[in-house]
Amino acid sequence: MEIQWQGSGVDEIGLLVKSAEDGKLTQPRPIVRVLPRYFRPTEVDTLLGDPSKAAQKLGWKPKISFEELVAEMAQEDFRTAQRDQLVEKHGFTTFQYHE
Repeated sequence: MEIQWQGSGVDEIGLLVKSAEDGKLTQPRPIVRVLPRYFRPTEVDTLLGDPSKAAQKLGWKPKISFEELVAEMAQEDFRTAQRDQLVEKHGFTTFQYHE
């Protein structure tokens, strides 16, 4: 399948120009379009999750505890800070996190 992209931002569309079934060129037709109604807000005040429905309906159980999850996240943040420090030490720029 070959898609040709036209426009930009919310006006961007993807046109099918080659079929996936037989590999032949087709009359270009839109198959991908941006729909702003599906946009998420960029900033969400509170993100909360409740795994009880997954546990009840799917029998899902977490493999690690909340405390282990927090420790894993903190360790990863520490590794990222160490990496960024090394990269900056060698004269490169890094993404500035302001969280």
